Amino acid sequence: MINLHRYHRGKIAAPMTKILLWLFVINLGIALGAGLYESQIIVPQWLRASPEAGYQWNAETARQTDTGLKFWVYVTTVPLTLLTLANFITAWHRRGILRRWWLGAAGATAIERIFTFSYFIPTMLKLMSEDISQVDAVSTALQWVNLNLLRHLIMLTAWLAALKAFSLLYKRTVTD
Repeated sequence: MINLHRYHRGKIAAPMTKILLWLFVINLGIALGAGLYESQIIVPQWLRASPEAGYQWNAETARQTDTGLKFWVYVTTVPLTLLTLANFITAWHRRGILRRWWLGAAGATAIERIFTFSYFIPTMLKLMSEDISQVDAVSTALQWVNLNLLRHLIMLTAWLAALKAFSLLYKRTVTD
């Protein structure tokens, strides 16, 4: 006998699963691209290098651009964090190689989210404050920039793993 409740739940869950993974892949791609853009275009406006003076931190420019409140909060702080949790839960209920790739993507993103909330956001808030000397600001900003490269690598890893999960989900759907 067919369990109609389970059949009906599966019919609803399948599209939601695909939508969650679609949104996750898209958001990771946007976050990675925007992070790379910020590193190459925006950060050099905050942390300027000159042969005569060395590095100079411009807190005023960082406060004016305030990418955290003007952009990141809408792309990653809230959406990517929620999508990571939802995809982790959804992936947990899958099986096989799809589950491994999907959990890998969600796990890597969770590591990046923890890194962001525990280091990047508080450090940038400190750098934008007026309570930090130029010498300390330059040292802190250089460390932030260097660790940001690691964050980009984590995001790239998460995005590629999510793309692999995405391809496996659709391969599985086609063969099912």
